[in-house]
Amino acid sequence: MFKKLFIPSEDSDLTHMALLVARLWFGLTMLFNHGFDKLAHFNDYVGTFQDPLGFGQEASLVLVIMAEVLGSLMLTVGLMTRVASAVLVIDMFVAFLMVHKTALTGPQNGEVAFLYLAGYVILLIAGGGLFSLDTMVFAKSDRSRLQKTD
Repeated sequence: MFKKLFIPSEDSDLTHMALLVARLWFGLTMLFNHGFDKLAHFNDYVGTFQDPLGFGQEASLVLVIMAEVLGSLMLTVGLMTRVASAVLVIDMFVAFLMVHKTALTGPQNGEVAFLYLAGYVILLIAGGGLFSLDTMVFAKSDRSRLQKTD
């Protein structure tokens, strides 16, 4: 067991656990720190929300809320993880590039958006892992077959 900590494996239990932690970490922090706040204070945000893509302030805010609430919920439970990650990658890419102008320091910097973006790109590439609803819903075989045998 101790040896597993040091020998990398693409399908190890630790890799799947790391994906679970990443999904929970990035999903729940986005949901509680950003998504729910925008949803709860919709009327306060709508008049001042930026419109980087030209959809209008209200439409842009609705799209961001959908990404940050629905996307985060899907990511957290691991349902359609890559789709949810792709939506959140687009959300954070637009925030970092167009709203924060790629600034990593200074006032109104996009450092947080940049860090979220990194986490979502990793989950987009790696998927939800074994401990996700994706595995239960979409796997064609039972869970034990998905794990490598020692």
